[in-house]
Amino acid sequence: MKIERKKISAQVLDQLKEMIKDGKFPPNEPMPSENELAKLFGVSRAPVREALSVLSASGIIESRQGGRSFVKEVNMADMLGSLAIEYIPVEQIFELLEMRRIMETQAAAIAALRRDEADLEKMKLALDQFEITLTNPEAVGDLADVNFHKHLIEATKNRFMIQVMENIDDLYRKAIAFSLKKNVGLPAKREQVFQEHMSIFTAIKEQDEERAAKAMRVHLENVTKKLKVNEGEGKKVPL
Repeated sequence: MKIERKKISAQVLDQLKEMIKDGKFPPNEPMPSENELAKLFGVSRAPVREALSVLSASGIIESRQGGRSFVKEVNMADMLGSLAIEYIPVEQIFELLEMRRIMETQAAAIAALRRDEADLEKMKLALDQFEITLTNPEAVGDLADVNFHKHLIEATKNRFMIQVMENIDDLYRKAIAFSLKKNVGLPAKREQVFQEHMSIFTAIKEQDEERAAKAMRVHLENVTKKLKVNEGEGKKVPL
């Protein structure tokens, strides 16, 4: 049975993670080239390149002049422990966003009519956690973002919407993390995302269903536009 390249990439990534943890690649020193790593692992350059792209997207390594990769000086134990390994065609991310625009725009309107105080408290707590991450230039804020949308869906009291969210939970979380990582180091962009969430929350709190739906639609359209600028069609992206 032929081994899929995705599985080879995951194996290479596991090996690289362990080598970084063990100090084989010290911070600020050049890592081996793609060719050297391919020979080391006995694979082609393609899975090595994909594994390196995951580490780069996750902030573990960075590329510098000359095309060489360097390990960044960060808390590697924490970052590597939570590093997700999955490759997905970028078209699927856009399909997920398309589904979210359909479901969550209407969900925001329904939540505005059905939310109770407990729902508002949970959404506000998620926003408070999101706001705290704005003070840390390296924080992503994906957990707070996911929790806000999860609590919003719960506020609809619609069991089928809630079930859909549970069914796509893993991909949903990874897609939001991938999107928010694009804003790390861009305080104005991060503030914009936070304010978009605040607009959604305020409309729901004030039980303005039309404004809630519009705020959600604007937010998700902005996410889609940002990713279309950053990602090309037909690519695979690390989540």
